[in-house]
Amino acid sequence: MHPLPGDSMKIVCIGAGPAGLYFAISAKLRDAGHEITVIERDPPGATYGWGVVYWDDLLDTLYVNDRESAQRIRAASTVWQDQVVAMRGGRGYLTGYGFSVNRAVLLDILVQRAVDLGVDVQFERAVDDIAEFADADLVVVADGANSRNRQRYADQFGTELHQGRNPYLWLGTGRVFDKFTFGYEQTPHGWIWFHAYPSSAGISTFIVECQEETWRALGFDQLDDKATTRLLEEIFDEHLAGHALISAARGKPASWQRFTQVYNQTWRHANAVLVGDAAHTTHFTIGSGTRLAMIDAVVLAEKLRENEQIGNALKEFDGEGHAAMRVVQAAARTSMAWFENIDRYTDRNAVDFCFAMSSRSGLQPPWRYQLHLLMQKPLVRQALRIFDRGMLWVRARRRGESWWVQPTLT
Repeated sequence: MHPLPGDSMKIVCIGAGPAGLYFAISAKLRDAGHEITVIERDPPGATYGWGVVYWDDLLDTLYVNDRESAQRIRAASTVWQDQVVAMRGGRGYLTGYGFSVNRAVLLDILVQRAVDLGVDVQFERAVDDIAEFADADLVVVADGANSRNRQRYADQFGTELHQGRNPYLWLGTGRVFDKFTFGYEQTPHGWIWFHAYPSSAGISTFIVECQEETWRALGFDQLDDKATTRLLEEIFDEHLAGHALISAARGKPASWQRFTQVYNQTWRHANAVLVGDAAHTTHFTIGSGTRLAMIDAVVLAEKLRENEQIGNALKEFDGEGHAAMRVVQAAARTSMAWFENIDRYTDRNAVDFCFAMSSRSGLQPPWRYQLHLLMQKPLVRQALRIFDRGMLWVRARRRGESWWVQPTLT
């Protein structure tokens, strides 16, 4: 049965990641009468990854939607300024700033906020078939890119999965990177690189990536966890400045993965709807996964509030969401392909390589390259950093951040 207009709903969320938890929070804020249960297969605190990156636009949305959790997330976040490409002893710079927060801390904040609002959060409970909740008004499938529930109904959702070619490994390190840093090293078997940024006090996220041929030639397909981190520490010794790499993050050691592109022709089936990575994925090189998951949560909750019928709400969420995702997923596919074909660009110096990397998702006018060269001058870069600090302060005040949440930079 579907609820009558004005009635509260029985909602089940499968997956206690950012999408599922933030939807539960957003829906409860719009109607405290909703009976919402979030079910997670893993125990509390078990999460893959270290830090997640986000930008001002997400923080603006969070403050409008739920000031309480937004303040906690902002207080737990680090602000980094500038991006740097280190290659062959040279450096190329990009200006700008962003935020990063430890993924485990983010989830702890969202769990506590959901519980405070009356959401029933259940850990260590596996759900492999959404048919178990046929009596629910709505089942929100938010169990990630490898969703078993989505795969069970792959024909109904029109699921298409494509695997990227490059292996990557999500690690941490005690080396604190105060800038978003890309480091490239040439080995006898090809190039290998990392993306690093601060994720919590004294810890940085350190994502390693390379082409398949290089990965096999270096023996990573045969090495265990300790041998893998030891070899990577040798390769990136100069960048790590004597600091170790950390594999386990509140759980089992990290393992090499290949990015899974997820596309679904529709995000709705029967009483179920897909959100976050279960519905769509974007390559980690554009830093949008968490942002898109949380925006899905807000939009779905708002559609349910606006529409008297659940079916109409899901139809609008599906149609508008697909339209919005076309450009984002195209940019993500282009970014992934650039890194999979990195050999086309590695004959350049660090500054020119940095420009090629920064313009990988679209055509650039000729003047853009001249501006990039200008940014490499220390005085110009310092002026731009001061401007960015001002914009950070202005946007923080505009969204009403509390006085004690200082927009300081690393």
